[in-house]
Amino acid sequence: MARKKNSGNHTLDECRRVIQIEAEAVRGLLGRVDKKILEVLEILEACGRRSGRVILTGMGKSGLVARKIAATFSSTGTPSLFLHPTEAAHGDVGVVSPRDAVMVISKSGRTDELEALLPAFRLLGIPVIGLLGDPKSPLAERCDVVVDVSVKEEACPFDLAPTASTTAALVMGDAIAIALLFRRGFTQEDFALLHPGGTLGRRLLTRVESVMHTGDEIPIVRRDAPLKQLILEMTSKRLGATCVAENGKLLGIITDGDLRRLLERQVDLTKVRALDLMTVNPKTIEPEALATRAINIMERYSIMQLVVTKRTGELAGIVHMHDLLKSGIG
Repeated sequence: MARKKNSGNHTLDECRRVIQIEAEAVRGLLGRVDKKILEVLEILEACGRRSGRVILTGMGKSGLVARKIAATFSSTGTPSLFLHPTEAAHGDVGVVSPRDAVMVISKSGRTDELEALLPAFRLLGIPVIGLLGDPKSPLAERCDVVVDVSVKEEACPFDLAPTASTTAALVMGDAIAIALLFRRGFTQEDFALLHPGGTLGRRLLTRVESVMHTGDEIPIVRRDAPLKQLILEMTSKRLGATCVAENGKLLGIITDGDLRRLLERQVDLTKVRALDLMTVNPKTIEPEALATRAINIMERYSIMQLVVTKRTGELAGIVHMHDLLKSGIG
């Protein structure tokens, strides 16, 4: 039997319908962020204090969602892994320890493979969290905490393929993972250690000390330096600025913008000294700080150079925005 083809407009309308249904499914989760979520977070925090892992499990499409949530947990500092229910029933449950916590994901709450695993988890004495599409299902009755991720309808017109339901479960899992990140005080530096490769790793692991100019490359003049000397210093070092320092201590900074503004004033240029032009207490950064923080400071204050100083106030170097961009950080 030949199938009737739909028009292009009808196809686009169908795309919009799917997006609308899934958006409403996600919006419906907002009212379920309550004490149950706090219970889940407390269980997961206790698991972390025991040096345990979060074990995610689910069948079919719910299993794919579980894999992604496990990856989100691991990348945000909560050790986690995916356990396939069928493989677990044939020996892989051995990876689970009494220190762990389990999160099961199921749309129906009647997944035989998951129900078969619960006795093993009970024998280990570990808590079981359910992200379930039916909070009154048999599986829900056997979980310690149940998070309701049910949806009014699937985007699939035949109500067969999990669509809105998997989206809802995924979003709730992400929400729990990020909430746990905040509760644990997980920092950008912690994130960097877990993502050492590629562009992301380069951005997060590169520190200011590895891209800053040091030694003779630092443009420096004394506070009594005449205008000609500081211009020569800025020109020869080609960083668009010069530090003003004495005895290793930073006193200020002079930029090419300061020079342009000087020329707009009616002053005797032969009498101008560095101390007349310098910005006292300029923005600085420590050598061990992340280079991304240097970029953030430059963008916030609309500056191109940032002086690097040690905690003692001693001048350590200078970094230019172009150096950061060239290294692939920006």
